[in-house]
Amino acid sequence: MAVILCYGDSNTHGTAPLERPGSHDRHPKGQRWVDVLAEGLGADHEVIAEGLPARTTVHDDPVEGGCRNGALVLPAILHSHRPVDLLIVMLGTNDLKSRFSVTAWEIARSVERLVLMARAEDVVDRILVVAPVPVRECGTLEAVFVGAEARQQGLTELLREMATRQGCGFFDAGAHAQVSPLDGVHMDAAGQMAIGRAMIPAVRDALA
Repeated sequence: MAVILCYGDSNTHGTAPLERPGSHDRHPKGQRWVDVLAEGLGADHEVIAEGLPARTTVHDDPVEGGCRNGALVLPAILHSHRPVDLLIVMLGTNDLKSRFSVTAWEIARSVERLVLMARAEDVVDRILVVAPVPVRECGTLEAVFVGAEARQQGLTELLREMATRQGCGFFDAGAHAQVSPLDGVHMDAAGQMAIGRAMIPAVRDALA
């Protein structure tokens, strides 16, 4: 059985668009992209969701707290699920918060650091890098992501180039879904499910 570990943030967790900041609504099981992917791949694949709302690539979050730094916990998560046949990394959205003030280049470099860290643990060889759905400055999270639309320019291509350089698979989530105008960050159920369906062939290719 192929073990697939999905390492991400709230959009991997399945968080629904927020009607108010601080709410914790989550799409029902079966409507999250990880669940749709698992169903499409079939019973001979184990798809593990490791999505933490507000997780960043490499940054401690002084506001959210709660071990949001993806680099700090990645080794433990990898070893807790070993052996892992494929690691899917979809991070970078929360790096766009104004409190971090980083560029698209720095976000791509931070994801690359996660790729290198994962390989150094000698737990997983195959990695699929996912460019997250672009955010919009609107709705309930507009104040949190001030300037994000400008900072994210070029991120998808930078991640694509990095994935090629590191010999990883690549998937552009933004080609298949958009964020909800309700909060500018999370997807509705249709968007979640569209990503899950579209990712099935990319995962099969990465495992081949």
